Amino acid sequence: MIRFRFRSAALAFLLATGLPAILHAQDKTLNVATSAAPFLRVSPDARAGGMGDMGIATQADANSPFYNLSKIAFAEAPNSLAVSYVPWLREVSNKIYLATVSGYHKLDDDQAISGSFRYFNLGNVQFADALGNALGSSKPREFSLEGGYARKLGEHFSLALGARYIYSKLASGNANNSGVNYKAGNAFGVDLSMTYNMVDEEGKGLTMGATITNLGSRVNYSNNSTSKEYLPSNFGLGAAYRLPMEEGHKITFGLELNKLLTPVVPNDSAGISSYYDYSVVKSWFKSFSSANGGFKSFQVSLGGEYSFNDQFFVRAGYFWEDKTHGDRKYVTTGLGYKYGSAMINVAYIVPSGNGFNRSPLSNTVRFGVTVDLPWE
Repeated sequence: MIRFRFRSAALAFLLATGLPAILHAQDKTLNVATSAAPFLRVSPDARAGGMGDMGIATQADANSPFYNLSKIAFAEAPNSLAVSYVPWLREVSNKIYLATVSGYHKLDDDQAISGSFRYFNLGNVQFADALGNALGSSKPREFSLEGGYARKLGEHFSLALGARYIYSKLASGNANNSGVNYKAGNAFGVDLSMTYNMVDEEGKGLTMGATITNLGSRVNYSNNSTSKEYLPSNFGLGAAYRLPMEEGHKITFGLELNKLLTPVVPNDSAGISSYYDYSVVKSWFKSFSSANGGFKSFQVSLGGEYSFNDQFFVRAGYFWEDKTHGDRKYVTTGLGYKYGSAMINVAYIVPSGNGFNRSPLSNTVRFGVTVDLPWE
């Protein structure tokens, strides 16, 4: 059982509950934007995980709906299915994890449909006050059910529309004796994405992608209708270049930028009141304001992949975040092996940082299997 004191709770749970996150660490202030259902921003795919969590413009596979749905219009296999397992806060508990299943089916050379499911298990949480007195417990669970459609609008360009239902239960009843009755939150969100693919028949060329994800309704976790939380809407841009070489060698390298379209919760009562009065659309534009860090709040992923005979894969990447907006910086590594139509991937984040700026995935191994299905 995990004990969380509200006064010094783990950052991951503070973010999940949407509590204000103006956090002080040593000599700097961390201005961290929060949202409902933050599990939607966790990178589930071990292939992307080995490349600095970069997945917008890499080669399409069954995990593409989690990063850039429009890529599946350019997928080589007519059908593909993937499952993955991501440990979370492994140093705290072995019962916290994200599990996913996803897949796509190509209707023809120009169209494809997809479906996916994410399940986030947060274990068993024991609430306590600042003195350690027990205030009850909860078993937080979250999941999303998703579907989408992608279509080419020319030889090199594709668009996609995705939709998802989100269920997020963090606590129930009067969990912390605050007089607030907590309940499960429900929401609907949509994704818009596009891909420009210049890869030729030899597998050489540039791919670029843009995504806007989790656009949708706000989430209410309690009987307080004035404090609905925003979904983790995200704007992403990515580019990757694939370069085949002689004797079966091939490299891929790329760059990706992501921006959470949720403003930072102010640390004063008047500001908090205004924050909850924002419309969903206004919150997206507010997230670019100077008070929310502007372009400093972008996250950067760099990644590369080397393959031999399209069978053995070695990956590495780097993830960067500004010191005032989370301050996470870490190196990733990964391996892949393809046997027949099945691809096995593992990824590892090299431990770095401490406290609030330490990745919840540090010192853990992500695992995934992708299978291409030949039937049409």
